[in-house]
Amino acid sequence: MENKNRNEQANEFHLSAEDFLPASSDEKQETVVMRESISFWKDALQRLVKRKVTMAAFIALVIVFVFAFIVPSFYPYTYDQQVRGSENLHPFEYSEQEQARIDKGEDVPPHPFGTDALGRDMFIRVMMGTRVSLIVGLVASFIVLIIGSIYGSVAGYFGGRVDMVMMRIVDVISTIPDILIIILLSFALKEPLNKLFASNSALSGISLLGPSLVSIFITFSLLYWVSMARIVRGQVMSIKQQEFVTAARAMGSDPKRVIARHLLPNSLGTIIVTATLQIPSAIFTESYLSFLGLGVSAPMPSLGSLASDALNGITSYTYRLIAPAVVISIIILAFNLFGDGLRDVFDPKLKK
Repeated sequence: MENKNRNEQANEFHLSAEDFLPASSDEKQETVVMRESISFWKDALQRLVKRKVTMAAFIALVIVFVFAFIVPSFYPYTYDQQVRGSENLHPFEYSEQEQARIDKGEDVPPHPFGTDALGRDMFIRVMMGTRVSLIVGLVASFIVLIIGSIYGSVAGYFGGRVDMVMMRIVDVISTIPDILIIILLSFALKEPLNKLFASNSALSGISLLGPSLVSIFITFSLLYWVSMARIVRGQVMSIKQQEFVTAARAMGSDPKRVIARHLLPNSLGTIIVTATLQIPSAIFTESYLSFLGLGVSAPMPSLGSLASDALNGITSYTYRLIAPAVVISIIILAFNLFGDGLRDVFDPKLKK
């Protein structure tokens, strides 16, 4: 019996001339891959669309960007326009002069969020404050992305003493109190920047942001990139051991080309997630600095400065505080949820 089983097993591995004939169409069809081969980015996009919370956060961000950058172009009021006789109006309330114009048949636009003590429309000021916060968040995140990616990739690629020295510098920078640096830079740069803005008409748009926000950008470029550098360094150190990097070195590619063409592109998912999560941090930093009076220059509004101004009449005009506070909460929550979704999508360990 045992000899019979051995003979059957031997016959199973015996090849005949028929086994080398071309496969038929039916046999080829059996080997067709059922799932279409797609790229990493297309697969990430498909998984992102399926996440309801992440897509809801993305839709909220789109609405916020439309609210901040498109709607003000069609709004009948400007952020610094003072309507005489329309001070301290409640939402959708008209002053006596405006009501008289309406009675005469004129078309007077309403004030959805009311007006402040100077007769300025609060709705347009909230929109412009949202624009300032978004600009600060995006610019600061871009600065952090550029500096942190370059610094972290260089440290991770070379390793050894270079990595040790560069990361010790990161450790020292991470101990510096960022708020103190922002305050000191705000006072140190105030006079030089005001002279620069006054002498150069091309910088008139930047002058509205004020020295304080310029100091925020400088502080982000000096201090806030350290977390990005640590993350990119760890990612590069794990990727540089792979075969395609070894092949690139063997073909004579210099370190600059290896980092730019191989290491950073393969770390792009982690970089995008980290940069996305950096945006709400920058927005929150700008908001509470503006709340303390260290933000944009008047009359340009900011969500933090609007909330600070609302404290003077919080008992009588509570809605002035609610509007900027709600917008700040929506922006930070949406960016955090969207960043968490991107992190889950780009992490291959979380694939289902």
